[in-house]
Amino acid sequence: MSNEVGQIPIAPPDFKSGFIGLIGRPNVGKSTLMNELVGEKVAITSPVAQTTRNRLRGILTTEKAQMIFVDTPGIHKPHHELGKVIVKNAQSTIDAVDLILFVVDGSSPAGGGDRYIIELLKKTKVPVLVGLNKIDLLSEEQTEKNRSSYQEILPDRAWEYLEFSALTGVGLPKLQEKLQENLEIGPYYYPPELVSDQPERLVMAELIREQILRETRQEVPHSVAIVIDDMAEEKDLTTIRATINVERSSQKGILIGKKGGMLKKIGTAAREEMQKIIAGKIYLELFVRVQSKWRESARQVADFGYFQEK
Repeated sequence: MSNEVGQIPIAPPDFKSGFIGLIGRPNVGKSTLMNELVGEKVAITSPVAQTTRNRLRGILTTEKAQMIFVDTPGIHKPHHELGKVIVKNAQSTIDAVDLILFVVDGSSPAGGGDRYIIELLKKTKVPVLVGLNKIDLLSEEQTEKNRSSYQEILPDRAWEYLEFSALTGVGLPKLQEKLQENLEIGPYYYPPELVSDQPERLVMAELIREQILRETRQEVPHSVAIVIDDMAEEKDLTTIRATINVERSSQKGILIGKKGGMLKKIGTAAREEMQKIIAGKIYLELFVRVQSKWRESARQVADFGYFQEK
């Protein structure tokens, strides 16, 4: 990585810290929000729902607090083994953090998915804040209608309610202040300059998957698993070789494209993103392999790095 990480300092007496779970339906903007709060790209984002598969941690350290954001996959009804692992990991986060930010999509009214998550959150003793995201997308009249639909389904217990736009930054300073207020006095968990604790190979794989989500048809994105086969660092060059696993030959054809054009486009865009966090030049080589119905196989799901977390 381009930045060296220092030691963990001793926190002053009034310093606050804690883990904050970002919980919500798919595609409500949790990853965009975490990236904005941290100030750097930690989680991949795309218009495709259920982009996040792993629990990702982004770290924001200020003079008064260290907030560790746990960006969870969107909670939804799973349709295969991969989906089951993803949703169980998201649900297990609820009782494993110090504070929950329940993120909802302010550009649409409350629905069954929101009600389901509220029922889960009612069972926890962890403090909950509710964040209405995407307020930039609607008129005030439309926002008020959607706001009312969410307020009607919230429980009687006191959950503080905030509105913001992760995309434009409106309301984020107040949100950050409220999150800090709701944390307890605590230590530094990480060096102040660290923005994520994710393994380097996971970050590289996610940057590749992000470009696939952006460039390919609807039938491809959710069938993709990236494996970093080799990552070697020399003085001024990092060589990365990765395999893109798909479920069908037709998906392989789409990813490779005419005369390899699509794969080259994905590789170029991914390398540009990698260049932002790795010093020196990057050589990225991509391969595509068909692994039939891998999302339905517990063994293959685990082989590709998707474990049910404790």
